Amino acid sequence: MAQQTKASMVKQKIKDWITEGTVSPGEKIYSENELVKLFQVSRHTVRQAVGDLVHEGWLYREQGAGTFVANRTNQAQIKPMRSAGKNIGVITTYISDYIFPSIIKGIESYLSSHGYSLTFACTDNDPEKEKQCLEAMLNRNIDGLIVEPTRSSSYNPNLHYYLEMEQNHIPYLMINQYYPQLNPPNIILNDEKGGFIATDHLIKLGHKKIIGLFKSDDIQGLNRMQGFIRAFRENQIPFFPEMIVTFTTEEKETGLLHKIKHLLMSKDNRPTGIICYNDEIAINVLNVLRELEIKVPEDLSIVGYDDSYLTEASEIKITSVTHPKMEMGVEAAKWIVAAVENRDNELVENRQKQYEPELVIRNSTSEVKEHHSNITHGI
Repeated sequence: MAQQTKASMVKQKIKDWITEGTVSPGEKIYSENELVKLFQVSRHTVRQAVGDLVHEGWLYREQGAGTFVANRTNQAQIKPMRSAGKNIGVITTYISDYIFPSIIKGIESYLSSHGYSLTFACTDNDPEKEKQCLEAMLNRNIDGLIVEPTRSSSYNPNLHYYLEMEQNHIPYLMINQYYPQLNPPNIILNDEKGGFIATDHLIKLGHKKIIGLFKSDDIQGLNRMQGFIRAFRENQIPFFPEMIVTFTTEEKETGLLHKIKHLLMSKDNRPTGIICYNDEIAINVLNVLRELEIKVPEDLSIVGYDDSYLTEASEIKITSVTHPKMEMGVEAAKWIVAAVENRDNELVENRQKQYEPELVIRNSTSEVKEHHSNITHGI
């Protein structure tokens, strides 16, 4: 209750600044850090107060620029009229690297050819940044939203924004993964099958001691892990918990590489194959293997995921599971346009499209060497 009282106090003080003319319409207010120091309250309290004022039309946010005072005399700025269906928001976890430019290119190519403008934002896989992106999109009065969820394997604190969009009849579509609590329209890849065919490929080449590297804070990683486990079951090969190595968004850069090095330092217990969460991780693993003078595929086979440009980026061409990328982007754009324009009911009513992955075999995988066959399991 005390927390709510402090938030109300901060809200009222900012309202007073606006009504008394201390800050003018279009003028930037204090930063979050400055407000924390000024009012001697927690960051959470400031975020709650400012967030409420944004929703009530007193303030508005500009992505990357800050929070500004809304023009209260212009009613349209508080409650803008819906545009003629020509502004689509796109939120991804990342925007400038890996497979995302291809997805965005697919979205943009279709939308721009149909006269739509696009507003991009990325969350860096951070729920707080997702909240800011959603608020910015709603303030810009988007007509539809294509979104890649943030940390989809756990409860998302921003679900009410999506429910608000539903109430305001703003269609949204999730790609790559989705929040199961919402069961929204979505376009995804069959990641369980992807994990299975990657692992089954190595097993068919004689590998039994295979490590799987999986991201644990999104559903894609968990589904790929599920397929990994199924491959061992269906091939009736003993499975050990140590064969799975998980990592979070924060651990991707350093923690994961430390775990991989530890696994590979022991020659006696070294795996003969590694299944990677994606091609980006596969490249990182290749760098570690090069450092440890472990040859691919002679000493160890490696499989990536997404069949991105990274599979051809080094002297070792990486075997990888396909991802539709640009095709998914085009399909997402088609769906959102149909939903915004209230046409093509058959397309819109089909609330899920699932792509089936395939394996592209390159020279990072080969049959297991004889000397590995005598190595005992325990990792």
